[in-house]
Amino acid sequence: MTDFSTPRGAPLVPQFPIQFRDTAILTIVYRTSRQAVEAVLPEPLVAASDYVMMHYYHMRDPDWFGPHFEYAVQVDAALPGAGVRGAYSPFIMLTTDGGLATGREIYGQPKKSGKPSIEVNGDLIIGRAERNGIDVATVTLPYKQTRASIDELKSYIPFTNNINYKFVPHIDGRPAIRQLTSREFDNVVVHECWKGPGTVELRPHAQFPVYRLPVESFVEGFYWRVDLTLVFGRIIHDYLREGKE
Repeated sequence: MTDFSTPRGAPLVPQFPIQFRDTAILTIVYRTSRQAVEAVLPEPLVAASDYVMMHYYHMRDPDWFGPHFEYAVQVDAALPGAGVRGAYSPFIMLTTDGGLATGREIYGQPKKSGKPSIEVNGDLIIGRAERNGIDVATVTLPYKQTRASIDELKSYIPFTNNINYKFVPHIDGRPAIRQLTSREFDNVVVHECWKGPGTVELRPHAQFPVYRLPVESFVEGFYWRVDLTLVFGRIIHDYLREGKE
């Protein structure tokens, strides 16, 4: 038996690759202040713009994890001198323990448990991110009004390159891993994409502080369905090797 995760014989984190089929995604783009973006970024990342993306995922048929929901906040970030730009994730919430552990252990994503959801109510698509009984972020989008392409969404933030801050301590508290990581999906097939005027409502929450990225203006919303494969990523900055500790 090859060890990859615990418990042995029934691992929480599966071996890669992991395929996701027919994933529905509600994405809202808005503008905040550049200072707010800078405040959630670890150095040496810098803000590349004032755009924020909120993704609500309905993972309808993924390997291992089973159907679940996820909510991810992304800001536009760049690593100076490395030619790297992508979407940095300061807050992520989801409904499955396997997905939570995989995101944290492999990529360093800041995943927490919660109750994100996507609902269609008449002519409206509604995304909610609930934790501790509080909807920390509620978004809306008209149901399939204008056809779009995924390239239109990428034009705001190159979100297909996801950047994360990974920190893992030794048993005695010293840092064992402190890195900036990057990953992209593989075998991406977009089945449909729609756009329209989106709205965002944020509520303060001490344990999931999305409100630290306040809405200054609405930009656009997208609803799309996709197949994709989750694969390993790469290290783009190693704090320990760079002697930044």
